[in-house]
Amino acid sequence: MSKFADHNFKGQKALIRVDFNVPLDASFNITDDTRMKGTIPTIQKILGDGGSVILMSHLGRPKDGPTDKYSLKHLVNHLIKLLNGATVKFADDCIGASAYDKAASLQPGEVLLIENLRFYKEEENGDTAFAEKLSKLGDIYVNDAFGTAHRAHASTAVIAQFFPGEKKMFGLLMESEVASAEKIMHKSEKPFTAIIGGAKVSDKILIIENLLERATDIIIGGGMAYTFMKAEGGKIGNSLCEMDRLDTALELLKKAEAKGVCIHLPSDSVIADKFAADANISSAPSNDIPDGWMGLDIGVNACEQFTNCIKRSKTILWNGPMGVFEMEKFQHGTKTIATAIAGATEAGAFSLVGGGDSVAAVNQFGFSDKVSYVSTGGGALLEYFEGKVLPGIAAINGY
Repeated sequence: MSKFADHNFKGQKALIRVDFNVPLDASFNITDDTRMKGTIPTIQKILGDGGSVILMSHLGRPKDGPTDKYSLKHLVNHLIKLLNGATVKFADDCIGASAYDKAASLQPGEVLLIENLRFYKEEENGDTAFAEKLSKLGDIYVNDAFGTAHRAHASTAVIAQFFPGEKKMFGLLMESEVASAEKIMHKSEKPFTAIIGGAKVSDKILIIENLLERATDIIIGGGMAYTFMKAEGGKIGNSLCEMDRLDTALELLKKAEAKGVCIHLPSDSVIADKFAADANISSAPSNDIPDGWMGLDIGVNACEQFTNCIKRSKTILWNGPMGVFEMEKFQHGTKTIATAIAGATEAGAFSLVGGGDSVAAVNQFGFSDKVSYVSTGGGALLEYFEGKVLPGIAAINGY
């Protein structure tokens, strides 16, 4: 049941918090519009009902108020294209006369994009007076920005108090993000495999601890695997290692054993004599890497070992790559994992991919439509899986 889909927006002005924090090149062209595309169905449903839409977002981290390079005006033309030529107006402020006048004169079927919220320090400070000023722009508040749901900012959490009961809701993107994340955390079918990669154990301690309560298998790849190898007494050469996290790694392995959760570490690695695309490469057991060499991807045996585990899974969470996939010599492991997840999904498993690098990988290798769900939330998704309450979700759900 979708509160959003059931609502008729005819004659209403919907103020939508979107996540249009997209990467721009030097000429202000959008290099990845995934986040914008994700919220288009929400906007189209409101326009189709005969409502109008006011969009608010942040872009980048402007330090000193308005800066041209962080202006949302650079997104207008692309937004018009994504909305099949709909009328998109732009207000060069997010509060104040120009924004209010443009919002007030908005006709059904029209869209108004307001200027970067972070041009005001009050946004990130969660300022109530600023949130109230924003709330005057629309009749109904829709939060469709899962990527910022973990921040208690004025536009993501504080603003909801100015829209009573039925006047606040999640958009379609937010609804599907929350439903997919809940399916993993609270309704997962076993065997449930979590694939955790990336550079640092310290970034993933809480998520691994929370997953120990739920997963049957946890696959660990990427740079963080070598901290585990070193903790167990292995030789890891010049591989990435957090020396201050060796005890943490051993503790996680002990906890997993006590709970009957199987932790899979890569048995072998693709190793390189330097961190570079033109490095000389070889292979070695992950716990016996020669001095002067470093592990930059999982090896052939690890690929097979991990694939077999993924194939028998009914629920799969993937957060973090297996190696330095941005360099061709070290992308085989990440590609193999993506292929295995696609195969398991086709065989009926539910798979969720989340976290910037994993999402970049599935997009790069053309697998985004072969998994069940690709999340737009990086930090928000991580915090959700760490078991934290996300302010953007709590503000709508009223807890």
